[in-house]
Amino acid sequence: MHTNRTADGIDAAILAALTRDPDATNIAVAEHTGLARNTVRTRLARYTRERTLRSFERRIDPAFLGYPLRAYVVTKVTQRKLTGIGEALAEVPEVIEVHGLTGVSDLLIHVVGRDANDLYRIAGRILSIDGVKRTSTGLVMQELMGYRIAQLIGTGDPATG
Repeated sequence: MHTNRTADGIDAAILAALTRDPDATNIAVAEHTGLARNTVRTRLARYTRERTLRSFERRIDPAFLGYPLRAYVVTKVTQRKLTGIGEALAEVPEVIEVHGLTGVSDLLIHVVGRDANDLYRIAGRILSIDGVKRTSTGLVMQELMGYRIAQLIGTGDPATG
């Protein structure tokens, strides 16, 4: 279930505490934030229901699983075949994320591989999907900034700063 609800001050306090210690218990979060345990438990249950918190998988480094190379495959597709393309991409284990884009390309596909030959095989598999017209693969050479969101917690309305 997706919601258009945005975080309030209580949410910001809980999320900031969990950002500092993702494994904190409800009691620890309550103590750190000064909130009642029931408030913390209720909010965490709501986050689960609304899918506010992302899955644990996002915390796992693919390199630890034997996939040290990362790449992005920028893809142009036949739009009317997008559903089938999405289903085919879901069958490729090394595809870890796919975003639909506007502009000159249609998809941004994040893939991981064991080595250069593996990435070549994966890129070829993507190119062979019915409806994929063209791909361009860029190898991630260095992560200059990883996924981050803590700096947005409690910043208020983005339109007013």
